[in-house]
Amino acid sequence: MIADVSQFVHIAVFASGAGSNAEKVIEYFKSHPYIKISLIVCNKRGAGVLKIADQEKVASLIIEKKKFFHGNAYIDELRERKIDFIVLAGFLWKIPSLLIKSYPDKIINIHPALLPKYGGKGMYGHFVHESVIAAREKESGITIHYVDDLYDHGKIIFQARCAVEENDTPDSLAHKIHLLEHAHFAKVIEHAAQNIVKT
Repeated sequence: MIADVSQFVHIAVFASGAGSNAEKVIEYFKSHPYIKISLIVCNKRGAGVLKIADQEKVASLIIEKKKFFHGNAYIDELRERKIDFIVLAGFLWKIPSLLIKSYPDKIINIHPALLPKYGGKGMYGHFVHESVIAAREKESGITIHYVDDLYDHGKIIFQARCAVEENDTPDSLAHKIHLLEHAHFAKVIEHAAQNIVKT
């Protein structure tokens, strides 16, 4: 732990759904000495993650597709809020190149499978778990990786595994994956964010 940090590393969490991973991440960093979850970014009005942001008193930003993909990708808004690092936690839009270039090696994603298997466009949530079971895989897990211009492709930071049993269903496998996500994601974020701690 770094004791002489005078300024927080501000993190924006991008999410599209219920926000269970975002909630765990917010909880983990609530009293952190140098990392702060400063913003929840969401592309769906009414998503559960926005309610979590409100309950936890974390600022939120709802983004529109046209500006995200064909405008400035909300970079000005992120800079205004002094965002240093971006975490994708169930965010279903592809990150535009403009945003990736503005935050090089400062955007990470969590994927509910062992990449490079079962990644790519449309491979999220139950679609992943159904495919893993249909292929009779013996294991699945999570992959946390840096984001580049391709879906689920950037440099892998961390993986954790779980067994896929014969009687597993997409729901039961999803439960195992959620346990791995909640156990590891915040710690990996902390480690990655340490590289940009501002003194």
